[in-house]
Amino acid sequence: MTNDQPAIPPEWQEKLAQFEWRRERARELGGARRVQRAHERGQLTIRERLAKATTSFHEIGEFATYDDVDALGTLRSQMPASYVMGLGEFGGRHVAIGGEDFTVRAGAPQTYLDRMKGGLGGFVEDLAHEYRIPLVMFMEGIGGDIAASGEKGHSYLVSSLSWGRSYELLGEVPVLAMVSGASAGGTAGRTVLSHFSVMTKDSVFFSGGPPLVERALGKLPDKYELGGAKVATRSGAIDNLADDEDDAIAQMERFLSYLPQNVWQMPPRTPTDDPVDRPIDRILEKIPTNNRRPYKATDITSFIVDIDSFFEIGKHWGKAVTTGLARIDGIPVGIVASNPMHLGGAMDAHAAEKQIRFVDMCSTFHLPIVYFADVPGFMVGPDAERANVVRWGMRAIQSLIEADVPVVTIQVRKAYGMAVSATSDPDGLSLRIAWPTAEWGDLPVEGGVEAGFAREIEDSPDPEAYRAAINENFKNIADPWRTVEAFGVEAMIDPRETRVMVADFLNASLHRVETDLGPSKRRWTMRP
Repeated sequence: MTNDQPAIPPEWQEKLAQFEWRRERARELGGARRVQRAHERGQLTIRERLAKATTSFHEIGEFATYDDVDALGTLRSQMPASYVMGLGEFGGRHVAIGGEDFTVRAGAPQTYLDRMKGGLGGFVEDLAHEYRIPLVMFMEGIGGDIAASGEKGHSYLVSSLSWGRSYELLGEVPVLAMVSGASAGGTAGRTVLSHFSVMTKDSVFFSGGPPLVERALGKLPDKYELGGAKVATRSGAIDNLADDEDDAIAQMERFLSYLPQNVWQMPPRTPTDDPVDRPIDRILEKIPTNNRRPYKATDITSFIVDIDSFFEIGKHWGKAVTTGLARIDGIPVGIVASNPMHLGGAMDAHAAEKQIRFVDMCSTFHLPIVYFADVPGFMVGPDAERANVVRWGMRAIQSLIEADVPVVTIQVRKAYGMAVSATSDPDGLSLRIAWPTAEWGDLPVEGGVEAGFAREIEDSPDPEAYRAAINENFKNIADPWRTVEAFGVEAMIDPRETRVMVADFLNASLHRVETDLGPSKRRWTMRP
């Protein structure tokens, strides 16, 4: 016996030599010069990203190429396709994963292939659909490319491109997207068709870059002013901001840890050493009894969820509500909380849009929702009306009514007007808990008295005294204990009992959720 490797048969030597040459060429991507330029900008190639993000990766379509021609159609060379994809292990999960490489035609879609590998649809999405596994996308590309018409010999009608699978996946498996570098046009469009998106702080994201803006509008904007990370994360186009690619990848891994592989499975419950009955006495120090004093929503929610389990999503936009994923007794949940630090917690159009998208995601993947309500109503005023607050607000109500998951609502303080309907589902598998600081009604007493009895007050012998008497009368009627006594809310509790009660409800409700696994009864939505 010998450990020496057997000799390669001569008839195989040529075939394997060609195989290795093609593999080496594929891995050169756009060539050493372009790769070096990317590195000088502090960016990775797609192969480097995949190596960093995955613990294992098996590439599909490695040898796909295209004919690189000049502007007159003269063949210059054969180049690797701009998309790299396959099956990988990401965050301990089997996923379909891939992305564009900017060194190859600036990441333009591979319309030159018989079958697209990925980018705007393609084989990587079919993998996610057929195997029912998450889709992880690294987005860096210019979207459309005029050079494609030169290769085809005719202009490409973009409506020939099917988005069907991209939308279908939103109701089937978790879809995650990371932007590092430039994401424009169709690449930007594909990015937002995701359940979670994150971009590095030095990246840009827009429907059209500076050259297109200059041609259309006659002015050349700075690319960061047009679509830098601050712009994209404050508009809501991108969910989260990351310091660098390591941070972005870590955020995607953490997001995925709360979700199941697909809608036919339950979210993964994890063991926890955080007792359900952990003392939370200090929560009383964080809840101002004066309803005009603001507080950070996360200062309240941190007492209820498992320690260090809260992962905020959409921090920089729609700030009147705070949203994120967490665990309670190891159970993954979606957290929505009114944020009195912004607009006093009043729900404006941006907050409503943010809530809609988050609630739809939770419902799609069977995540119970815990809502901390402290809302004085829909935002009022000219700016709010121009932003269409009523339509967005009513759509936020619809999202909770249609949610296929348990909803626990905690009435922290204010609960006035139609916006309160966007904090719970009175018809479904839900529970409303009130704290002694809670107050509610159609309108706050002071403003409501003035609106409802203006003429009566004006006609009284002593308007000021009469106004005071009416206010006192309706304050007594508005006492939340009267609602509790009439069973108008399910429970009034000491805030320190909240963690135990919510955990009990969640544990009980999971028996129902487990029997309803599968796609949602309504399609996952992007807009009203």
